[in-house]
Amino acid sequence: QLRLVESGGGLAQSGGSLRLSCEVSGDSLVYYAIGWFRQVPGKDREGVSCISSDDSFTDYVDSVKGRFTISRDDAKNTVYLQMNSLKPEDTGVYFCAAQMWYCPGDLNVGMDYWGKGTRITVSS
Repeated sequence: QLRLVESGGGLAQSGGSLRLSCEVSGDSLVYYAIGWFRQVPGKDREGVSCISSDDSFTDYVDSVKGRFTISRDDAKNTVYLQMNSLKPEDTGVYFCAAQMWYCPGDLNVGMDYWGKGTRITVSS
């Protein structure tokens, strides 16, 4: 059973930066595409970014393009989400998720394995 654990959440000021990590265990990361999602109370879960298993493809929701960068270190079984120029609307609980090989065509499509999430709060 694949296990995903997020870390790196916390408080940030508007314009600041945070880096989220998603550590995978139970199998090698090389087989999995990893997505980041966020959930804000009262709103639908939103797909934020995804990276394919071979690192050849990345995708971002329009609202974070140019500000967030997804990357992976298969040797460490970890995927990162570098978040710069944070805005209050980035506040939420961020989850990483996994499925084999490819990112879904729609970032909002759910994946097979999920972490429990890490909360970020961006103050104005």
